[in-house]
Amino acid sequence: MNLITALTSPVGRKVLTGATGIGLVAFVIAHMIGNLSYLPGPEAYNGYAHKLLSLGWIFYTIEILLALCFLLHAIIGISIQIRRWQARPVGYKMYKSAGKPSRSGYSARSMIFTGIILLGFLILHLISFKYGPGVAEGYTATLDNGESVRDLHRLMTEKFKEPLYAFGYPIIMILLGMHMRHGVWSALQSLGMMSRRLSPYLYALAAILGVFVAVGFLFVPLYIYFLV
Repeated sequence: MNLITALTSPVGRKVLTGATGIGLVAFVIAHMIGNLSYLPGPEAYNGYAHKLLSLGWIFYTIEILLALCFLLHAIIGISIQIRRWQARPVGYKMYKSAGKPSRSGYSARSMIFTGIILLGFLILHLISFKYGPGVAEGYTATLDNGESVRDLHRLMTEKFKEPLYAFGYPIIMILLGMHMRHGVWSALQSLGMMSRRLSPYLYALAAILGVFVAVGFLFVPLYIYFLV
């Protein structure tokens, strides 16, 4: 299956959405673990961020691949939803979960909306942190080895001391957990990794993973706001 076929056929789009979704889930988990390195202190968090940047071309290549993966996932996901709306111009008066095997619950029906919200959040998040104030604006820290680096620990502390960030961020992370809950299960199904016997277990695993990621992300901002 070439890329053109994948982008134009219903099955190909579902497979690409599932594959890019799994890749993004792996990134989200890695990013969550990185965020938790804030807790030991500035040395750990700033050192972690500096080590990522020190990877050089490897780091920037991964960033480009992630950006392409995210854009492809978003574009195909939106196109699939538009086709569904076009195929069913009159909505149902009442939704009811279909249970097995569709798992058409609230998380499934809200995928397009949570996805769009997450896209908007990602843009704001990049502006605030990746492209936010750095060394030029005085956000510098010195590691134990004497190396001067960008003080992301200070930036994160300042941002999450603001109520809008401290409480808005966890709300978005809850939406991320909801998106992942159905997304992981649907991705496995699209990639042909589902069976009738495994379906309920993988659905439960996807739900647990969604909760795990949401809690992992909302812990740091609430910790900063109330305890730092």
